[in-house]
Amino acid sequence: MGLIHHIETPNILTTSLDSVFNWARAKSLWWLGYGIACCAIEMMATSMPRYDFDRFGIIPRSSPRQSDVMVVAGPVTKKMEPVIKRLYDQMAEPRWIIAMGSCAISGGAFADSYHVLKGVDTILPVDVYVPGCPPRPEALIYGFLKLREKIKNDTFVGGARKSAELYVPETLTEEVERAVKEELLVKDERQTEEEEAGQDGQR
Repeated sequence: MGLIHHIETPNILTTSLDSVFNWARAKSLWWLGYGIACCAIEMMATSMPRYDFDRFGIIPRSSPRQSDVMVVAGPVTKKMEPVIKRLYDQMAEPRWIIAMGSCAISGGAFADSYHVLKGVDTILPVDVYVPGCPPRPEALIYGFLKLREKIKNDTFVGGARKSAELYVPETLTEEVERAVKEELLVKDERQTEEEEAGQDGQR
């Protein structure tokens, strides 16, 4: 974007359609709250006076047809799978998804359950992951700010979208890896305890 200086009144900007569209989209994200469990309480807290999500132009909507972003806050059960797919299909393009909390990212404490999906990214394309159990409102705000950065680099006019891959903020990569390792350790310990209990029962 550049300013033309060789005219009498410098009021003309040169830019691209992508820059204008992405600027408008990034500054006015209307999100569809898909609150399923305890993460939804933290998600609702971001709209309260203390954090005031609206100051970022991020406004909650109750209709998928008016929403740009779906915030999945909580574990997605197999019974809920067709519902969340229907809501996603009703959202207009371009649309984005934020997975909030370990349950939405990997199934969390319910990963070994028969009725919970191991992450919403198994059925829908996730753009930003916000780890935590549950993540604080500041973490969700940070996730939205990272989504803004991604939107600004997207290309919608004159070519295919650049950002087709799943996106994990660099500053959160170590935290995600640490959380995954902790979950695996807990899972191994639980499995060992079950095996020991089974051996004791056989005795």
